[in-house]
Amino acid sequence: MQVAIIGGGWAGMAAAVKLSLDGHQPTVFEAGRQLGGRARNLELPDGTIADNGQHILIGAYAECLRLMRIVDATPEQALLRRPLAMRYADGNGLSFPDLPAPLDALIGIATANGWSLRERAALLGRALRWRVQGFRCAEAATVADICSGLPMRLLDEFIEPLCVSALNLPAAQASGSIFLRVLHDALFAGTGGSHFLVPRCGLGALFPIPAAQWLQGRGHAVHTANRIQELSPQGRQWLLRSSNPAIAAELEQSRFDAVLLACPPQEAVRLALLAAEDQRLPARDAVAYQHWAQTAQALEHTAIATVYARTSHRLAAGLPWLALQPGEQAPAQFVFDRGHLQPSDGTQQGLMAFVVSDCRTDRQALEQQVLEQARQQLGWQDIQAVLTVVEKRATFACRPGVKRPGLELGHGLWACGDYLNGPYPATLEGAVRCGITAADELVRMDQG
Repeated sequence: MQVAIIGGGWAGMAAAVKLSLDGHQPTVFEAGRQLGGRARNLELPDGTIADNGQHILIGAYAECLRLMRIVDATPEQALLRRPLAMRYADGNGLSFPDLPAPLDALIGIATANGWSLRERAALLGRALRWRVQGFRCAEAATVADICSGLPMRLLDEFIEPLCVSALNLPAAQASGSIFLRVLHDALFAGTGGSHFLVPRCGLGALFPIPAAQWLQGRGHAVHTANRIQELSPQGRQWLLRSSNPAIAAELEQSRFDAVLLACPPQEAVRLALLAAEDQRLPARDAVAYQHWAQTAQALEHTAIATVYARTSHRLAAGLPWLALQPGEQAPAQFVFDRGHLQPSDGTQQGLMAFVVSDCRTDRQALEQQVLEQARQQLGWQDIQAVLTVVEKRATFACRPGVKRPGLELGHGLWACGDYLNGPYPATLEGAVRCGITAADELVRMDQG
């Protein structure tokens, strides 16, 4: 099959790799100049190469790691792997030992610094209860509901930061069932699943760029700076029109057996609604496109911010990141020492990335609050802001019972992305798994 993939983020590139492995012919069209979508490289004002937001993977991201190896991205070198740790500047908090699961979680919780015996026993007891229940709960339950009765320190220092990092919502608003799925895969699905994997290189070099090189090496085209303006059904095939004149004439002569919308949801909605207006599209498919677009448009989105700042200080040896104490005027949950992550790159030395999940503050106020938080909690009086990046539509709001659109729109039009229906929140693993599933499904439907 000739398959057009609109969007060169992690979902789109995963789908393209899967289709190529299965013997099909994917062509990728990316509107931006860089591949990666919301996980791409970014140049700071001082010329330092960073990312459009500090990202982190976990060891349970099996599909991300598998595809990275396929395209020769070498995750063992590109990612710093450390056992899960949520340590604070005062030394309190949780650190898992490097042991097989679930021993790492059980021992890590039992030996957490700053927690009383009662608090540690309460968390162990709740984790065992979740396991007995198969890590399932009522669809209407929030994370706060499933953690009801736990001591306040555990809620503040473990549950809340873990929840807001994974689901980008506070525990009182986030889906309990999806949170439990993340916990299951991280803590109990296999050895190393709970490990934190922090990029040692730019996010583009982590997967999208090696994937593009791998695809091109197999004869598949990857077009950047190439926005698809509209889709037109041509019988059972599709005609694409591009904003790039260099490829417009070529596309006029090309027909695709399927189209995969791997672009942001608002762009996917635009293209789906344009296609629904085409009189050559069967009426039932036009109705299906409109219904899909309504579901996608109804999704609420939440923001994530990363404040890049420089200081003469460093995090303690062996600690590439620290958990922070968030509050009303202290919005950051974590700080990452990028000099520790990339020690051979002199431009990264002294560069810190402060992560603010579920960001609800304007950029200027946020930046000042984070700098003051660093001075108060870390003692870094010389810290200065470099750039604040706010991804306003970073994730869909992962609330209980959230209704997410499906992968298949009909008539050979499909969608993939971390916002589509699936068991994971809006993460890199969710995006990659959705891309693989969409590729599998469109092939299966074509063969059927």
